Amino acid sequence: MKIALSQLNYHIGNFEKNNQKIIDSIQKAKDEGAELIVFAELAIGGYPAKDLLRNSAFLQHCYQSIERIAEHCQDIACIIGAPVPNQDGEGKSLYNAAVLIEQGQVKQITKKSLLPDYDVFDEYRYFEPNAQVSCINFNGKTIALTICEDLWDDDGPNSYVGDIMLELAKENPDLIINIAASPFSYTHFESRKNVLQRNVIKASAPLIYVNQIGAQTDIIFDGRSLALNKKAEVILELKAFEEDLQFVELINNDLKSSVEHSPLKTTEISLIHDALILGLRDYFQKSGFKSAVLGLSGGLDSALVAALACEALGPENVLSILMPSVYSTDHSLKDALDLVENTGCQHQIIPIKDIASAFESTLEETFAGRDKDTTEENIQARTRGTLLMAISNKFGNILLNTSNKSEAAVGYGTLYGDMAGSISVIGDVYKTQAYGLAKYINRDREIIPINTIVKPPSAELRPDQKDSDSLPDYDLLDAVLFQLIEMEKSKEDVINLGFDETLVNRIYKLLGNAEFKRFQAPPILRVSPKSFGPGRSMPLVAKYSFGG
Repeated sequence: MKIALSQLNYHIGNFEKNNQKIIDSIQKAKDEGAELIVFAELAIGGYPAKDLLRNSAFLQHCYQSIERIAEHCQDIACIIGAPVPNQDGEGKSLYNAAVLIEQGQVKQITKKSLLPDYDVFDEYRYFEPNAQVSCINFNGKTIALTICEDLWDDDGPNSYVGDIMLELAKENPDLIINIAASPFSYTHFESRKNVLQRNVIKASAPLIYVNQIGAQTDIIFDGRSLALNKKAEVILELKAFEEDLQFVELINNDLKSSVEHSPLKTTEISLIHDALILGLRDYFQKSGFKSAVLGLSGGLDSALVAALACEALGPENVLSILMPSVYSTDHSLKDALDLVENTGCQHQIIPIKDIASAFESTLEETFAGRDKDTTEENIQARTRGTLLMAISNKFGNILLNTSNKSEAAVGYGTLYGDMAGSISVIGDVYKTQAYGLAKYINRDREIIPINTIVKPPSAELRPDQKDSDSLPDYDLLDAVLFQLIEMEKSKEDVINLGFDETLVNRIYKLLGNAEFKRFQAPPILRVSPKSFGPGRSMPLVAKYSFGG
């Protein structure tokens, strides 16, 4: 039996476009002689559709899409993810389901049992968990059809009671199929592969895993769909961050591929780069936007965002605004102009010295008797934010936020100033990773000026300012933050790892105090296992020290 794996980029609620992609894939698979084609979890409607799943018109479009797709399933069957109504009269009104369509009709429906509600997932809000599991039958084969999390029941702290695959294995399946909407993080692929391998061993059956690609605002899907033989060896891996259609054959109850498997050669930094490009491109295309604007300072973060935006959107669609202040150095302006020349993006220079001075003069009487402090520094940042938003409003350019994760973690940013923007491009990228990304972008030629990469980072809001005046060195800061955020460790846990107690206490306090700022930040392109935003929900006014 020849089976097609269809890895597509879906647009939530764009039924016409999604349906056409699915139908085109069905036709291509049919032309190649496939008997079955497999699509991703909730391909019908898109994932995550969130509260659209409570909208009756949206759901009606989902059901109509199934009917339309079924018309094209003649001489080929398809398995596709979709929301389906709960007819039992109890529990939530929907199931997250995998639908088998054959000869123009829905023949079998498998419902998802394990509904994740951790990190970015919130499926219990919408779906009823399936209570009874069983295999399906197709072309004389017994198939253990599962949906994403159903295979993750024994994976660490998010483990569930019960084991779906052990139950399904009692029916001696010939094949496991898992349809998924598994978000990207730079640590996730190996654990995903390990989970799939464990389930192959449990059931003594080969496995097909189909994921989606694309970005849905902050959540990015990397694809990398897989096929594993009965020995739990990967025999096929689809592309990362690209649509793909590939084929395997089920012969003598094992999977074979005519394409020799060659593992994708990736690094953490290359994966982050590709994810950010896809995330930025999809955010613009799926929202109907074309052009971007950002403030370009001559520093690493804004240079990095500008370079990524030029790659994702085309340099002709990126406008960089240089806004030197009285504290901006000549070399910073030169670095910014070199970046403009290297990328070919559009640019304008708008000095802010007089505007910031006007603010200070206006407030002079109000601030009488008080020394200058970060208030005046923030006026400069907010002046820049106001100018950028004015340009965005006037010309329809979408403002890109350029703050990194290290800054966001400790509150090293100005609300309504450099924290402004519609999308945070590198808000899930630590400063140490930003350096790696800059070097990766320069792998073939210099795009980000070398001086921008090697000079000490500075906000340039006061004379001779350096980030190290206010923050620990980024190597230490990021290492501690990773343990507190990604690893979700307490202060005591981090100190026990060997980090200096005073340093950990200081970083921990900064992290907690900045929660109100992050609450008002733009959505962040998620590339790590624990991004700020929906995946890390903290109360703003709690008086509880969760690390001691």
